Amino acid sequence: MPSTLIPPPHAPAASPGPAAEAPPVRLSLPPAGDHPRAVDGVWWPRSKDAAAELPGLIAAVDERLGEMTLRVGLHVDAWSDIPHRIPAPGRAVRVGWFRAMDPERVTLIVRGQKDVTLRVIPPEASAESAEAALAGSAASHGATSAGSA
Repeated sequence: MPSTLIPPPHAPAASPGPAAEAPPVRLSLPPAGDHPRAVDGVWWPRSKDAAAELPGLIAAVDERLGEMTLRVGLHVDAWSDIPHRIPAPGRAVRVGWFRAMDPERVTLIVRGQKDVTLRVIPPEASAESAEAALAGSAASHGATSAGSA
């Protein structure tokens, strides 16, 4: 199955008029049950603001794997504005902050799955290098490139 860019859930408009749609999450992740590696996929966030980036990532992983993310772990010094919890449909996802964790990784605890570890491409990475990493991840699990947005 191909890896895809998954659009985040639509947020209600803050004011009358059409709501601006958030850009898709830049994620390469194989389907559920196909995670035999130390790093399961690649994520290219648009910023280091965990509060802004994690809701879209959680929604994308939930959609891709068909299960709910219960917890997210990340390196405390690699991110700004790290909340204790992220609101998600029907729950609040706990966020753990760690210093012993690789700053270039994010780990998600997903119900019914083994831990999902994503390599984080720095937001400031060039589109060329980030797209190559996303495509390489997709190719390593027999899928097509996630592309870019």
